[in-house]
Amino acid sequence: MRRGWLIVLVAALAMWLTAACGGSKSTGTFDVTIANGQVTPTNATWQAKVGQPVSVRVTSDAADELHVHSSPDHEFEVAAAPNQAFTFTVDVPGSVEIELHKLDKTIATLQVQP
Repeated sequence: MRRGWLIVLVAALAMWLTAACGGSKSTGTFDVTIANGQVTPTNATWQAKVGQPVSVRVTSDAADELHVHSSPDHEFEVAAAPNQAFTFTVDVPGSVEIELHKLDKTIATLQVQP
């Protein structure tokens, strides 16, 4: 009898963990740090789906402009501040560059799938 409850408990825990992990991945949240004139990451490749919300969380020590070369384009003013969140969607599949204008650096290429 105990074994049956253990199996149910383990199965419920596995389903909860799968849902929790899947939820965070499906939102497409990516972290960016700008410090001392450098950006991390640089030239990364990220994945997303058409219409899926994508969030870029930025911690920066300098102001800049985050530009998403998508359809439609998105531009966000980055302040010298921690934990800024910029959320957008992409309506057309393909490769989308995400860059910083003042630093003239490509953060990532977003591979957007249908």
